[in-house]
Amino acid sequence: MTEAHLTPRQEKWFASVQTSLAAKTGKSLEQWVEIAKTCPETAHRSRLAWFKAEHGLLQNYASYVLGEAFGRSMAWSDTDAVLDSVWTDPAKREAFEAVRAAATALPDVVMGPRKSFTAFSRNVQFAAVRPDKKGGIMLGLNLPLDADPRLLPRAKSESWAEKLVSLPIADAAGVDDGVKALLKQAWERC
Repeated sequence: MTEAHLTPRQEKWFASVQTSLAAKTGKSLEQWVEIAKTCPETAHRSRLAWFKAEHGLLQNYASYVLGEAFGRSMAWSDTDAVLDSVWTDPAKREAFEAVRAAATALPDVVMGPRKSFTAFSRNVQFAAVRPDKKGGIMLGLNLPLDADPRLLPRAKSESWAEKLVSLPIADAAGVDDGVKALLKQAWERC
């Protein structure tokens, strides 16, 4: 089965970044790629910072240019490889798979593997899940904080959407009917 990795809204947004690069920046993709190859930095975030500081190129355009200039270490469309890189711990992977099953059982859900978490979207992102360094997994949900007493405010260090609140889950058994109901509530909002 082929899974979609971007919602139609995300596809439209990425296409707009690609098509507006030259018009917004005054340089073609090819020109930006040549500039990127002069960057003294080697880490992605350092390259982004360099582009902004030296050329005023903001993150979305810079990420697009860097992907073209240096290739992507892992394409989002290679679901298995991305998931395997994030979900290396078997117990956490089992808990992730329980969330995945619950989220993708809802209609029109697009799963989007990312470098450090996995996003679930309908029209927009309604949930995300990542391994938790303290053990278990952390589930992010597009819900108000008062929707459930177990919900925590999003930590500033979270890399997923700012609108998501957090729910720590210890293991696969923790993805119970209550968590599934919260996933559905978040899905209904998006």
